[in-house]
Amino acid sequence: MKKRFIRDLEVSSIGLGCMGFSHGYGSGPDRSESIRLIRQAYDMGCTFFDTAEGYGNGSNEELVGEAIKPIRDKIILATKFRIVKDSATTLKETTMQQIRTHVEASLKRLGTDHIDLYYQHRVNKDIPVEEIAFSMGELIKEGKILAWGQSQATEEEIRRAHAVTPMTAIQSEYSIMERMFEKDVIPACEELGIGFVPFSPLASGFLSGKISKDTKYEGDDVRRVITRFDRDNIIANQPLLDLITRFAESKNATPAQVSLAWMLHKKDFIVPIPGSRKLESIQENLGAAEVELTEDEYNQIEIELANIEIHGNRTDEDIAKLRKL
Repeated sequence: MKKRFIRDLEVSSIGLGCMGFSHGYGSGPDRSESIRLIRQAYDMGCTFFDTAEGYGNGSNEELVGEAIKPIRDKIILATKFRIVKDSATTLKETTMQQIRTHVEASLKRLGTDHIDLYYQHRVNKDIPVEEIAFSMGELIKEGKILAWGQSQATEEEIRRAHAVTPMTAIQSEYSIMERMFEKDVIPACEELGIGFVPFSPLASGFLSGKISKDTKYEGDDVRRVITRFDRDNIIANQPLLDLITRFAESKNATPAQVSLAWMLHKKDFIVPIPGSRKLESIQENLGAAEVELTEDEYNQIEIELANIEIHGNRTDEDIAKLRKL
């Protein structure tokens, strides 16, 4: 597996998003099978694993912690926290106290004494990013975390937070189907030396080419509310799948691999973390690191993408509605 750097952290050029093992995509494999799959991903070269306290109310952290126990010193572990504004005060000390509660709980669930990369799971608009950044700096000094970052942050939020405590990575949705962060966030990351870690780099599986207009989703599967999975939008987005499938055939690769290779070609500080719960899909996704686009191929894809309209998207508001169903 090829390696990349997100600031000072060396990681496999493709990581593994572990959320789906216990949250967000309906029923998955049992615990023992999930642990086996995570360890097999490592055997295939993956050294970058991502979870969050919010995935399954902490159960995903517990799962990942058990899975990586034999390889803890050989991998980079990322997790995320959410906090709310304390109504009584806005002092930095109060924010620090809240964050400390969260990090201690995550450390216990993960069975480790430090977190390599600790993200704020969505930027809370009610709490100054400077307060969060200060607290992260304190945790770094204490050795509880090695680095920190934000999720779904704006360029302004990134710059303000980075000025207080330098960030290592920004984790946000990014794929051929969702390119909103190319305008300002990714350029800001490049300027500041911050890595960019795309979640849902295969658009929740749409770019695998394995989704049909008749596919049904149940339970907590986020695709129930992501509008790109509406029947009409699946049909309307076929030109995009035709494009990546054509390039996949020419590269003896799969549509998913071409989608990830496109992303890897764009910037050397981008490290996608596709999630999967099947061995063959994990192997396929990690194998994208060996699929290289030439500059001409990349440019041709960009030219053709500019003429394709994308139908449907994914919003945090939709995901929040699903949690209430």
